[in-house]
Amino acid sequence: MNSNRFPLRAGHAARFFNDNLGTITTAERVERLNSLDIHEAAGVLATLPQQKAVRILGRPELHHAAAMLTEMPVEHAARLLNATANDRVADLFQEMDEGARAHLFSKLDRATSLAVQHLMGYPPRTAGSIMTTEFVSVPASWTVERTLEHVRKVERSRETVYAIYVLDTETQALISVVTLRRLITGEPQASVLSVAQQGGIVKADPLMTQEDVARLIRKHNLLALPVIGEEGHMLGIVTVDDVIDTMIADQTEDAQKFGGMEALGKPYMTISFAGMLKKRAGWLCALFLGEMLTASAMQHFEGELEKAIVLTLFVPLIMSSGGNSGSQATSLIIRALALGELKLGDWWRVLLRELPTGIVLGAILGLVGFGRILLWQSIGLYDYGEHWVLIGVTIFAALIGIVLFGSIAGSMLPFILQKLRLDPASASAPLVATLVDVSGLVIYFTVALLILSGTLL
Repeated sequence: MNSNRFPLRAGHAARFFNDNLGTITTAERVERLNSLDIHEAAGVLATLPQQKAVRILGRPELHHAAAMLTEMPVEHAARLLNATANDRVADLFQEMDEGARAHLFSKLDRATSLAVQHLMGYPPRTAGSIMTTEFVSVPASWTVERTLEHVRKVERSRETVYAIYVLDTETQALISVVTLRRLITGEPQASVLSVAQQGGIVKADPLMTQEDVARLIRKHNLLALPVIGEEGHMLGIVTVDDVIDTMIADQTEDAQKFGGMEALGKPYMTISFAGMLKKRAGWLCALFLGEMLTASAMQHFEGELEKAIVLTLFVPLIMSSGGNSGSQATSLIIRALALGELKLGDWWRVLLRELPTGIVLGAILGLVGFGRILLWQSIGLYDYGEHWVLIGVTIFAALIGIVLFGSIAGSMLPFILQKLRLDPASASAPLVATLVDVSGLVIYFTVALLILSGTLL
């Protein structure tokens, strides 16, 4: 933590935002801060009015937010954090090193420090880790009018006021939920329970995965989901914007893994050169070693290649077809697993579905391949020799086997990885393609030996 106060010139911030603080949106301010180095961005953020600075600090899109706080005088940084949503503060502390975190944590007010400490105690990627403790709750004994007055008083300090949680007067357990729409249409002197939702309460356990939280919010069209602890006590709420932020982060991570690399964990332009190499080199080397098996497979069939050079013309076609079918299958299954459409025990249903699918898709590609050989032979673009029909049959049969294998391998790999408690996204397209490339060559040359033996081979 930088204890020496750097020059915080109000004119610096005004010039940076073109003296239009009232017309520039928070998102635009975030983008402009992201274009500065950390020290300069921290100086600008510290000179802004606290309300605007807190709104900026609360945006996950702000790069190096934790580093900016450590650049500020500790008292100033603590004031900003005390006014920031507790769940966001917990996220920022997770990004800091232990020394800076402890120094700044000691300067927080008691309510904020207790709430943040509580949030940081939950495992990552759970409802407890992404919830906020700043929600609107009222006793069941209150009237509609008194509840509305309370909402007016606390709305600036709450994450959302669109859902009001009604608690038991004695046990403080959650007994009902009132939407703001129902509340403002209720009779002022009527009990707040008179406008409460009917039926069961949709809620989450603090250890529920964030994927299950997202499914609940989507299924019930909620703006916020209460997180309930022991004896029905409310711990916090997960809002729809929190879910969107986590979903974007997860999808970014999965997309990077699909590309055959470790997830960066940071925006592309902010990760160091060494960090980029570390994230990418390992997987590239692993895939390269895997592709060496392809060369080994071709060496094993070197004699056959010498006898029938024409077979080499179709090696790229064979390899790409198997890889493409495998990538299609693995992408579909990974997404279905992520959305909860499939469970681990559904592997056999997927296998039974992919078997005929792979055969038909392989037959379609096989017909296209055979037609291509027939056309080229007929119009004289290439002479495949007197056994061109057998070559066409070889391509047709090989493609059925290769596409079938690719579909099965691509669909089963995510289940295997999930069974091993690994991320199914690791069954990325390059990994599947590498596996299918090697097996595809073996299938291709084996089929060629069976069909062309005694003629070309």
